[in-house]
Amino acid sequence: MTRAGAGDTGRTPWFTNSLLTLQTVRGELVQDPVQFALQLSRRLPNAVSTPLARLLTRAGGLGHGVPAAVGHQILGDDAAARRAGGSGGTVPGPRTRPLLATAALGSGDESAAEQWLDRVPAADRGASWQAAAARLALYRGDLSGAVARARTDPRTVGLARRLEAEQRVLLGYRPDPGPVRQGPAVGGRVLHVLNSSLPHTASGYAQRSHGVLTALASAGFDNHAVTRPGYPVEVGIPWARRRDVVDGITYTRLLPNRLAADAVGRLDQYARLLSAEVERLRPAALHTTTHFTNALVVRSVAEAHGLPWVYEVRGQRADSWAATRAAAARESEYYRGFSEREAELSRDADAVVTLGENMRGVLEWNGVDPRRLYVCPNAVAGAFLPAPPSREEARAHLGLDAADLVVGTVSSVVDYEGLDLLVQAVARLAPRYPRLRLRIVGDGVALPGLRLLAAQLGIAERCQFTGRVTSAEARWNHAALDVFVVPRRDLPVTRSVTPMKSVEASASARPVVAADLPALAELVEDGVTGRLVAPDDVGDLAATLVGLLDDPALRRRLGDAGRRWALSTRTWEGNAATYTRMYADLGVGPTEGNATSRES
Repeated sequence: MTRAGAGDTGRTPWFTNSLLTLQTVRGELVQDPVQFALQLSRRLPNAVSTPLARLLTRAGGLGHGVPAAVGHQILGDDAAARRAGGSGGTVPGPRTRPLLATAALGSGDESAAEQWLDRVPAADRGASWQAAAARLALYRGDLSGAVARARTDPRTVGLARRLEAEQRVLLGYRPDPGPVRQGPAVGGRVLHVLNSSLPHTASGYAQRSHGVLTALASAGFDNHAVTRPGYPVEVGIPWARRRDVVDGITYTRLLPNRLAADAVGRLDQYARLLSAEVERLRPAALHTTTHFTNALVVRSVAEAHGLPWVYEVRGQRADSWAATRAAAARESEYYRGFSEREAELSRDADAVVTLGENMRGVLEWNGVDPRRLYVCPNAVAGAFLPAPPSREEARAHLGLDAADLVVGTVSSVVDYEGLDLLVQAVARLAPRYPRLRLRIVGDGVALPGLRLLAAQLGIAERCQFTGRVTSAEARWNHAALDVFVVPRRDLPVTRSVTPMKSVEASASARPVVAADLPALAELVEDGVTGRLVAPDDVGDLAATLVGLLDDPALRRRLGDAGRRWALSTRTWEGNAATYTRMYADLGVGPTEGNATSRES
């Protein structure tokens, strides 16, 4: 892998990318047009999506309120979306009610979706009704029920086949890598198989992958990385090239002219594309990450080529999925199947990496041999290692008032982060602190709702919602805060998964206020590097913020201690030693003198 230079490399395969884009759009429109509209709005700049959404809300009863409901969903006002559905001057007919049910699911309102479907007489339950009923069953995790609904009408057989393929994957389907040509491995060469990466995705997942690759390259490993088939074209980057180079790390894209039609076909396609990369690069080991479909493919390819493989468990996606649904979701077919596959693949891997002690405990409980388990926590990259900008320098860089008190976060904006609790806490404190400001840096499905909540609480003018920023700008945003807040809700996923955001905040010498959950207690020592508060408790959060806002010396002391902790325990160089030991246990060592690796 070439270590010199940075940026894009290779040509953009415009023909291939155009075909993939058209296939993606067509598939999304056929499968769930309402969800496609919501996803498209999230990829547009706020300056574009907000006016369009407001225009839709003015559609009133047009289309029995479906366009208005979608507009309100884009703006984050689920209550208004529910009121808009079916708001036309006439009673919605049998053909409209399934569409209203689909729109209700866009707001996460499965009860309303069920009611709309129940109002359709049995004699009028045609293809659109069966498709909407299948979507409701799928939303609840009832794959068998979804397949049965889709199988009822000949016009939804295609949907049934796609759902059946997903069911086969959950039941343990093993991808077929096709015929392989085994050959001698290149010493010290590791092929990393990723969901997504820089520069097209700036999530914590992508940042961690980049940190791992950079640290291992410095340790002498010959790293190569590929991303899942179709990425990043299928997430709205039609100009993507076949390779990107970022800080000397090369990311190769697997871009076929067409993605397979269903989940089983895509896994086979993934396995064959990956096997071809193995034959080209001849790595000594494969290293993949959550979730289990990556591991399914890597296990099949590794077995076919006689290679050891590593599974890096970075989260609990089944719990993330269940967190947005009713409690019964945790007993569903989808949740059970997903969890069983994760456990199975973790047990089968030659080595398992995870992020913290709580996640280690979950993996051991699932039967993973402790001798094959390695903890490599989220760490801070090079940009956070030098002395951070001062608060005043960061405020000047971002154009913020140095006299303000600013609390906030740099985070993915999803419901389980509990950022609505932070908005409510700031509203409570606003009368006491005239110069208090809230700054939320990041993007996600919950962002429109946070904007709406701030307006409803009368603090919109105090709130700064920046949207997504570059990793370079994230450093300035950390340093500009007086208090960094991680108010996660108490859910299975938040109790076990450690985030990266608070580590970066500590490295920036910011005091961290976090929910008192096991995973966060690994990262924040109460009274030493920050404060822990009762989860889901706005009152405790507000009271804790008062103690910090009133005491600048305490903020400095906690922030300085946090930076010392991060630099001594949470660096990629430190993690590289653990990875090196893990690879050595698999019989893979760095190439002597290979501080920089070469692309073959």
